[in-house]
Amino acid sequence: QVQLVESGGGLVQAGGSLRLSCTAPGSIFSSNVMGWYRQVPGMQRELVAFITQRSITNYVDSVKGRFTISRDNAKNTVYLQMSSLKPEDTAVYYCNVWPLRRPEYWGQGTQVTVSP
Repeated sequence: QVQLVESGGGLVQAGGSLRLSCTAPGSIFSSNVMGWYRQVPGMQRELVAFITQRSITNYVDSVKGRFTISRDNAKNTVYLQMSSLKPEDTAVYYCNVWPLRRPEYWGQGTQVTVSP
């Protein structure tokens, strides 16, 4: 029952920008707070940002002022606009619901690599 699809990752130099996209079924998207998560090998998967159905947002301290989460209800899509990227942002990025993640929703993720 994996239904969420992430895209938009890539290789960029420090200071560059990327926009990630996550598409979910409407039944999930319309009924849940959506979150972006990321994971580095050997580390726990961490929440990066979330957005509610009414577009209330929150961010982990390390990305405040650099990342912006948004949603397009007509497209059932949540975005993560990333700017001023740092090598420390290198990770696989995933989307899921917040705060109680559903194991079956995890997709393959999208790789973001930031070079010095």
